[in-house]
Amino acid sequence: MNHCNRVIIIGWDGAGNFVRDAHTPNLDRLFEAGASSLEAQTASPTISAECWGTLLHGVNPAKHGLTNTKAEVEAFPDDSPYPSIFRVVREAFPLAKLAAYSAWKPINDGIIEPSIGIHKMSLPDDELVQAIAAYIHENPDFKLLYVQLDLPDAAGHKYGYNMPEQLRVIEESDRHTGVILEALEQSDLLKDTLIIAVTDHGGGGENAFDHGSDHPLDKTIFWSCTGPGIAPGTKLDNVNIVDTATVIAHALGLDVPASWEGKLPEGLFHSL
Repeated sequence: MNHCNRVIIIGWDGAGNFVRDAHTPNLDRLFEAGASSLEAQTASPTISAECWGTLLHGVNPAKHGLTNTKAEVEAFPDDSPYPSIFRVVREAFPLAKLAAYSAWKPINDGIIEPSIGIHKMSLPDDELVQAIAAYIHENPDFKLLYVQLDLPDAAGHKYGYNMPEQLRVIEESDRHTGVILEALEQSDLLKDTLIIAVTDHGGGGENAFDHGSDHPLDKTIFWSCTGPGIAPGTKLDNVNIVDTATVIAHALGLDVPASWEGKLPEGLFHSL
């Protein structure tokens, strides 16, 4: 396959696979243009630090050891045997532009390594996407950009998961995603950018207002990948959030660390 020039991860916290019940034209556009699953599985326990940590570090929580509490007070060690995809990309591309825009600050402070030269910003969702659009316009040569929008999870905790109020907020996240996609389009970056749209967990399984269990409502997530080498309209089976970092490394032409547990989802890259 032709390796892409850059990757962007767009994460909607706490959205599970509830997107199927919401009006999400921007996400639908990504699904139609690439590969997707509404039955992907996340890590256990189904909690934000554990799950985003698994996405970024390529191993499950038993290995990366992250928890919400730990991420709020400790920086992730730069020399961990389980490097994040950011560290892998930094080591391969010492001068590359890497950025993380996270509404939930512990991702930037405690999940992504602190000393590898990443542009990090934490703001509320609506301000965050405007800052992301500006970053894309000003840095079209970025290599890896991670985005975490937090409002769907906040709405789930407040109103209940997969309830009408949360679905309205999920639709807001879709509009926010549209701002990012428009910036990519205006900068003529869509053709050689891999876009992964994903959530970390669902909710409402054992508790209508919470998550953390292995109930299917907590464990089942949406996952999509669009860009070079991905056939439009591909439906994926057996995708796990731990696979995400492996997919990114492969797309950028990098060796996957031996310590990682993720795999390439079968049928993802059609030009292999």
